[in-house]
Amino acid sequence: MFGKRKDKAGVGTRTTGQDLELANSQEPKEAKTHQHRHHHPIYNHNGHKVTKGIHPDGESGRKGIHPHHFLRISARSASKISMIVNVLWPFVPAAIAVRYARPGDHVLIFVLNYIAMVPSANLLGFAGQELARKLPKLFGVLVETFLGGIVEIVLFMVLLHKSNDDPASKDYNDFIPVIRAAILGSILANVLLCLGFCFFAGGLRREEQDFDPAISEVGSGLLLTAGFSLMIPAAFFTSLNRSTTVDGTPERLADEVLIISRITSVILIIAFLVYTWFQMRTHHSIYDEVLEKDEARDDDRHKDLKKAKLTLTECVVALVIAITCVSFHAVFLVENIHYIVHEKGISDSFMGLILVPLVEKAAENLTAVDEAWDNQMNFALAHVLGATIQTALLNGPLVVIVGWGLHKAMDLNFEIFNAVILILAIVVAGNFLRDGKSNYLEGALLVLIYIIIAIAAFNYPNPKAVAASSSATSATTGAEAGGHKLRALR
Repeated sequence: MFGKRKDKAGVGTRTTGQDLELANSQEPKEAKTHQHRHHHPIYNHNGHKVTKGIHPDGESGRKGIHPHHFLRISARSASKISMIVNVLWPFVPAAIAVRYARPGDHVLIFVLNYIAMVPSANLLGFAGQELARKLPKLFGVLVETFLGGIVEIVLFMVLLHKSNDDPASKDYNDFIPVIRAAILGSILANVLLCLGFCFFAGGLRREEQDFDPAISEVGSGLLLTAGFSLMIPAAFFTSLNRSTTVDGTPERLADEVLIISRITSVILIIAFLVYTWFQMRTHHSIYDEVLEKDEARDDDRHKDLKKAKLTLTECVVALVIAITCVSFHAVFLVENIHYIVHEKGISDSFMGLILVPLVEKAAENLTAVDEAWDNQMNFALAHVLGATIQTALLNGPLVVIVGWGLHKAMDLNFEIFNAVILILAIVVAGNFLRDGKSNYLEGALLVLIYIIIAIAAFNYPNPKAVAASSSATSATTGAEAGGHKLRALR
């Protein structure tokens, strides 16, 4: 369990707990002062000598890459649920092989790559967690949350790159409605499904769990502000589109909505930077204190500390492998979304609100639920609300800005159905967070609400289908009215 160190004669000796205590007690005063200044012990809990710049909890006691240790630690993952997810790794090569061997089998390619995305995202989340252990608490949580959002960013960018809204083109694939729905769907998956499972999992082991207002109130308040900001372009379009007193063509209205969306996106990204500065610089001590207290309540902390850790190099290698796999699967998924939506009758709302967010949020959800199970509710909320705020203030607006650079009409003109659901979901989740306590009943209610939304989204038709149906109905009504008038004249 303990590492090896060299004595003065250069002979390798096995350190014990008593040896470490004696060695630390006999250190010169200058060494103790230096140690106190940097808040790092010479040896960590496992007897590993702490590398400069590495937090003791993340010290592996090794350097470089050791393939056997790398595979064993990665397979073990962060929790039992994550370890079970690693059973899906055979789907990764299978999904890539089928894409090139049977390019015409769209359903099989979509399903295989959808499943393969889960273990790839799981590895990305685990590598981010291992990297976060080597950093200061708050900074580590922010880095882990950002890395968890890479899957979402990759999917959004691939969808945007493959999108072609010119009906006359042979490569016509308008994925912008899917992106819009996925932005809101990602928020819904966090504030309803993931938060619900956190409350439910933690409530199964305890009558009630409490969390700090510094995490819940700031997060829920900022989330409501972000949700309100995202809805403004949609409200502008809906109001003027149905108005009979405003002059202007639909093209002009669409251009105005696009301008408002781009300006709103720039402002939201500025808000994200201010929020990050608030956490990292001016109020970091509050968050550090909360997370340190939460860490002390971890039921499995003694087990986590004893687990073997990845080295810094192995973390980087794992991140590269995971991001590469995620990128391949994202491309192959997007290539077949058009077929799934138009040939199999899956609506844009269901694809964006439910299917895409479920796979992109898999790793973050598993991490947060495991933390809630271990009585680390503040850590769980930091991941859930942090990921949600990142989607609303960074990832979503970033797609609009990138679309601006690519000369694509990516805006924030959400469907009213999606917009109303988002605001109500944020209000409901914020109400459950208000009292600073949670139980399994609140978790079950949030999950049930998400299931109801999924059912509604599955039956929600695409706008074009609605327009076609409305046109057909109008034509039928007009024909019937004409018939009645003709009979009246006769």
